[in-house]
Amino acid sequence: MARLLIVHHTPSPGMQAMFEKVVEGASTDEIEGVEVVRRAALSATAADVLEADGYLLGTPANLGYMSGALKHFFDQIYYPCLDSTDGRPFGTYVHGNEGTEGALRAIRSITTGLGWQQVAEPVDLTGQPDATGLDACWELGATVAANLME
Repeated sequence: MARLLIVHHTPSPGMQAMFEKVVEGASTDEIEGVEVVRRAALSATAADVLEADGYLLGTPANLGYMSGALKHFFDQIYYPCLDSTDGRPFGTYVHGNEGTEGALRAIRSITTGLGWQQVAEPVDLTGQPDATGLDACWELGATVAANLME
């Protein structure tokens, strides 16, 4: 069975709503043969990454950058996973009250270094998530999970 690892930092109601929709999409009945594993960014480990076949990354944009928690995750897993996770699919969702471009740019830079393959456009929301944005989160979860189906 394929494993999808969702690494998230979920400190706000907006991020919680996005996270729940991503999980819902990744776990929909149409997705078969994919185990969804959820880890808070501060507790996710290199072993979690190595055991997974694909990834979903969720973070708030703090002062124009990804959260310190997601940065800590990347700092811990980068070198232990560098040669072992090349080519694996991933997706990203980001929420901010202002600009999110810096967070997306940083995630893109790190995942490029890891050799991960983006399989869906990032969900990039500012302000309170609305129905359209939450639907995009559901689609993101479903798309990344579907890429892992055998």
